[in-house]
Amino acid sequence: MIEIDVKKNLQTANGPMCLSLKMNLEEDSLYAVFGKSGAGKTTLLRMLAGLTSPDEGSIRVNGQVWYDRNQKINLKIKHRNIGYVFQDYALFPNMTVLQNIEYSLDKGNKSLSDDIIEVFNLEKLIHRKPDMLSGGQRQRVALARALVRKPHILLLDEPLSALDNEMRNRLQDEILHAHKEFNVTTLLVSHDIPEVFKLSDWVYVLEDGEISKQGKPYDVFTTHKISGKFQFVGEILKIEKDGYVNIVTLMIGNSLVKVIADEEEAESFHIGETVIVSSKAFNPILSKL
Repeated sequence: MIEIDVKKNLQTANGPMCLSLKMNLEEDSLYAVFGKSGAGKTTLLRMLAGLTSPDEGSIRVNGQVWYDRNQKINLKIKHRNIGYVFQDYALFPNMTVLQNIEYSLDKGNKSLSDDIIEVFNLEKLIHRKPDMLSGGQRQRVALARALVRKPHILLLDEPLSALDNEMRNRLQDEILHAHKEFNVTTLLVSHDIPEVFKLSDWVYVLEDGEISKQGKPYDVFTTHKISGKFQFVGEILKIEKDGYVNIVTLMIGNSLVKVIADEEEAESFHIGETVIVSSKAFNPILSKL
């Protein structure tokens, strides 16, 4: 159990803001933190990692105090079992892929690095340096490096936001696989609703430094309940009239899907909007998120 009860005064683009968070994270689950820029998402990760100190409160992990203002406890970064993946990768440019992965690994654990390299399909890249890798390859190396020490908590700070849709979907699958393979509690910062739906068990929505909503992604992002045999989240690419019906074209993952909508529904949707697609049988229903 990870218990977070902290406050931090921040200066944002919109002026002063007090980040006030109270969260209880269960082991081996994947949590998402969703919100606009400046809501305090990255600061939360930095406080967990020990890169930023809260102004008040405490952080406890499995009963061990990592931070407590009143008790004057602030565990050093090296003593917090954390894996951190940054948006900009933060790889060592003068090191090869293998050297980056093994940088913080105990010498006796080389077999673990071999396993990680295999999980992320990096065998053919181990002698290359970061400037010889694509964005997707760099992010795979960053994920491998974060997991090689078998961290208790994996922190992901919008790790896929700079990638194209195809690579993002591929790496989302790899993150899910790694999360389950290594049984690591994961905290993902994301502003992408489909990504949150795909990856997380539970989502916290931050607004102006506070948790405004929390729950399962479907419950948090939908305004009404829809039961169905399947549910997918997609982005509207096109809305066009075809005879007496309206066709809504959506991007779901890497696939284009066309759904029939009536006149009233078609008028309420907009290109670029994120919607949920659900069906009880063979007639899909579109709902705003």
